[in-house]
Amino acid sequence: MPAVQENVTKEIVIERLKTVNGPDFTGNIVDLGMVSEIFIADAKVFFSITVPAARAQEMEPLRAAAERVVKAIPGVAGAVVALTAEKKGGGMEAPVPQRPAPRPAPRPTPAAAAAAAPRPAPHAPASHGQGRRGVPGIEAIIAVASGKGGVGKSTTAVNIALGLAANGLRVGVLDADIYGPSMPRLLNIHGRPQTVDGKVLKPMENYGLKVMSMGFLVDEETPMIWRGPMVMSALTQMLREVEWGPLDVLVVDMPPGTGDAQLTMAQQVPLAGAVIVSTPQDLALIDARKGLNMFRKVDVPVLGIVENMSYFLAPDTGKRYDIFGHGGARREAERLGVSFLGEVPLEMGIRESSDAGTPVVVSKPDSAEAKIYRDIASNVWGRVNEERGAAEAAVPNIVFE
Repeated sequence: MPAVQENVTKEIVIERLKTVNGPDFTGNIVDLGMVSEIFIADAKVFFSITVPAARAQEMEPLRAAAERVVKAIPGVAGAVVALTAEKKGGGMEAPVPQRPAPRPAPRPTPAAAAAAAPRPAPHAPASHGQGRRGVPGIEAIIAVASGKGGVGKSTTAVNIALGLAANGLRVGVLDADIYGPSMPRLLNIHGRPQTVDGKVLKPMENYGLKVMSMGFLVDEETPMIWRGPMVMSALTQMLREVEWGPLDVLVVDMPPGTGDAQLTMAQQVPLAGAVIVSTPQDLALIDARKGLNMFRKVDVPVLGIVENMSYFLAPDTGKRYDIFGHGGARREAERLGVSFLGEVPLEMGIRESSDAGTPVVVSKPDSAEAKIYRDIASNVWGRVNEERGAAEAAVPNIVFE
């Protein structure tokens, strides 16, 4: 059994990272200047890797390799590694090698160009809610979404839901992620839901929330290999064939991304608005922008953006570190003209309490982190009421004389 390294140092981490090849095998990521400042706290290692924005998707294996070699260091309890295209001061940044520019493709003939031209996109509904059927007993439905996975969307969704409940509202949560349901674990709920008259499902409950998830209906180890129509059928049943009411608000934890399931859900469900979750780095914001634009195209109000993993406070010194950058989501919200709902720190206690099924809003209600989520929940509900007021004001009054 190998000896455990008592003190993990930056030097040890850097040496291990030198074993990770850079893009196109041009060197290692340390010598290429791709690694940001490395921070270590409680045997957990945090850093980001600078990559060209245009090649972000293909760089995911590089990020995973860096995370893997760091986690393999004796004494390391965990690693948080993110990709970014934004240079960070204090690191070892240097220009990242780019691939040679591809030769221009031959110019297509006019007939080929016409055949390849994209078809016009369908027009969005004239007003949000048009053609969407409400759910009896639910006053408002809020979607919590992200343009990509790995930004802490589900943890944010469940703590916002608990924050709304702590603020006095009757709240439910729909786990709309068929392929990776997380609410059973996050809310420590086990077992199968019962039915009413063998037709309508009764939601599961914990911490004052009514909850429905595919995770209650299939075993955790069962892989979901359904195609789009089956997914939409399951979502429709979990939304409309569940005894939800009465609820002030239903929080829908949307699947990550902007695929068919997300788009159809946004088009068919009368959403009061959507909350976009992102992390500070620019690459995550690119994906967040896609999610935001999807909701706008189907005429769903965007309630605002939450910046997760916004900053890190060292537990020993209280010093603040902006490991993945900071304020990117706030600046993006200002640029796009949407509300900035709040920033959540990169706090291991939030993740650990969520993994244990005791989210921080209920397990540590007096903590600074719980207050952050309650404040975000208040901001979300305030925006819902603003959108309601704007919708009512837009309805013309007919006066009979």
